[in-house]
Amino acid sequence: MNGGDEAFASLLSAAQAGAPWASTQIWVDHAPAVAAFLRARGSREPDDLTSEVFLTVFERLRDFTGDRAAFRSFVFSVAYRRLVDELRMRSRRGETTEWASERDPRRASSAEDEATDRVGDARARALLDELPPDQRDVMVLRIVADLTVEQVAEVLHKRVGAVKALQRRALENLRKKMASNPYLFETRGR
Repeated sequence: MNGGDEAFASLLSAAQAGAPWASTQIWVDHAPAVAAFLRARGSREPDDLTSEVFLTVFERLRDFTGDRAAFRSFVFSVAYRRLVDELRMRSRRGETTEWASERDPRRASSAEDEATDRVGDARARALLDELPPDQRDVMVLRIVADLTVEQVAEVLHKRVGAVKALQRRALENLRKKMASNPYLFETRGR
């Protein structure tokens, strides 16, 4: 066991024993990546959903056994299931959004600056959104969540070979899209 694995084992033991500092550290270590994953996959309230994910993680913490990599897979498995639940619920209820002045697209200090700042992120998301759902899930978990192929397979309940094939097809699809439009990520004035 290396130092990182020993430190994680100690952290996990403390969290399982109910030490608040250990639970806080688990949150600090994993919540940003979970929120980024949920945001990238289209969650309407990624911060709220991240909180729900960790409520579940902490409820099930005493039963968890494994190393740091297994724990990361466990956390993202919970996140993926919560996201699927949210998407299912939205599809049943239809799309609704509560009006908020700060999110009103007609109101911005400088629409051009805001658009320029977000153009790269929006284009990358648009490219990922054009992929078939299985390929998109693999790419977001690999890139945003920084999971290994094996961890992605565990989260998505797929074989490692299937995940590798989905990743290969996704990369080929992205290459084709970018080759057909070489100016896709260029922005004015930069």
